[in-house]
Amino acid sequence: MGPSMAPAATVPLLSPRVLLRLSSAAAAAAAAAPRLRNPAAAAAAPAGAVHGVRWVGGVGRRSGRRCRAAVVEEAGTQEDGVLLPKEGDDAAAAVAAGRYDWKEEWYPLYLAKEVPDDAALPLTVFDRQLVLWRDGDGVLRCHEDRCPHRLAKLSEGQIVDGRLECLYHGWQFDGEGKCVKIPQLPEGAKIPRSACARNYEVRDSQGVVWVWMSDANPPDEHKLPWFEPYARPGFTDLSTVHELPYDHSILLENLMDPAHVPISHDRTDWTAKREDAQALFFEVTERTARGFAGYWGRTSMPHLRNLLRFEAPCVLTNTLEYADKDGNDQCFSAHFLCRPAGQGKSMLIVRFGSTVRSPIVKLLPRWYFHQNACKVFEQDMGFLSSQNEVLIREKVPTRELYLNLRSSDTWVAEYRKWMDRAGHGMPYYFGHSSVAPPPVPAVVEQAPAGAVAGISAAFPAKGGVGTVHAPNPTNRYFRHVVHCKGCRATVKKYTSLKNAFAVLAAAAVAAAILAATLQWKAILLVASAVLAAASYACDAVISLITTNFIRTHRRL
Repeated sequence: MGPSMAPAATVPLLSPRVLLRLSSAAAAAAAAAPRLRNPAAAAAAPAGAVHGVRWVGGVGRRSGRRCRAAVVEEAGTQEDGVLLPKEGDDAAAAVAAGRYDWKEEWYPLYLAKEVPDDAALPLTVFDRQLVLWRDGDGVLRCHEDRCPHRLAKLSEGQIVDGRLECLYHGWQFDGEGKCVKIPQLPEGAKIPRSACARNYEVRDSQGVVWVWMSDANPPDEHKLPWFEPYARPGFTDLSTVHELPYDHSILLENLMDPAHVPISHDRTDWTAKREDAQALFFEVTERTARGFAGYWGRTSMPHLRNLLRFEAPCVLTNTLEYADKDGNDQCFSAHFLCRPAGQGKSMLIVRFGSTVRSPIVKLLPRWYFHQNACKVFEQDMGFLSSQNEVLIREKVPTRELYLNLRSSDTWVAEYRKWMDRAGHGMPYYFGHSSVAPPPVPAVVEQAPAGAVAGISAAFPAKGGVGTVHAPNPTNRYFRHVVHCKGCRATVKKYTSLKNAFAVLAAAAVAAAILAATLQWKAILLVASAVLAAASYACDAVISLITTNFIRTHRRL
């Protein structure tokens, strides 16, 4: 999935996208008389971050396996100007340009409304394991997810009187991480000052919880992320959380790739169609140590220009602004917060916002849009997981693996080149011309097996019980539903209704058998059929929310 290509395709994750962006009248007005409000972006700035080139060789090792066209392209003879050049940034110049430290950043942890009030939530940033919870006053707190006693996970614990209790030995910690109770101490003994959990600063901004990963206080230049469109009067958004089984860099790369939308997401909603695949135009207007920005759109609709901006460490925004037929300024925004959740894992907070809201949207339940968002990620999952495997296996920069086109892959190349500039300050990275793979291979986490293991895999913070809800990165329940209070409540409600309708249907059949007259038998059998259909409908809703999408192919 990726950013959109027109006002009628600004929200590729939701179905129908057109409902969240433009009414048909507004879409017609935008196409007929657009008036862009995007201010001119700043002139391109010199890269101000550094990168350490930790990859040597690769070209010679792989050149024998390349096709002739690739060898000719690398020699500098761009075939018809179709391919992006593969030249990388000069390593020495990049190193002299500045510094980057992944810890000195704000990372998006979770949607504030989805944080449970009565349980701890385990989360990760790169390889740092964190626990997020609310104290007795409802204030968000975050610590390293391990007890200083014997390293048990604090996220496996519980909230007791506004304090976080480790369920291994009952040690309790306040919001600052200070241990305030140790049941095993004799009466009158003091709690050791070293018995404390490492604390991380967290803040809520526009409904998103952010964490500062450094021990030092955030400097003035690292202000809490804030997004102007979401502060506008009447601006509405639909936000969801998704856990995904591939690296955050691959996720970001996918989200800034509009070219794949018509193909990968063909017929996901009423706007993405494979026959609409076409050349795109790109205009890079800004490059800095913290990212890049520019405009893009369809070559067939050059008057509709989306503004895309990537900002370190993991924020991507795609915005379209125009004037409707009445001359009113309208805005549509796709906002992606992609947290690195460890090797081969990422967590995405996706927000789609608009100043225009179709009345039809009010008639459709939230879970309908959530399940369609899940469907889009499942359409991409096979591609992106295999891409992740190749990068880990090959251990060479992307310029040795990718064949980037000028008409579709500009943002992909820009992102990997930014990785060249900033990757030295990350635990691991894959850049355009440099690479530093993870020093230790990732541990593959297997889902528990068996009835006992399944029950023990219950999420106290998320409501899942049994093997169906056990941690499994390929399972939609694990990837989204456990993170969404609304979808969990819907599944619970429709499960109860399904069972109730099934019982009533069976009772109606039994009553029909015992009925004395044919008229009553017919009435009861019809009632039984209606109840059975209602039970089936409830089961269909549950399946739609929790079951993975299976792709069907369509040929033109």
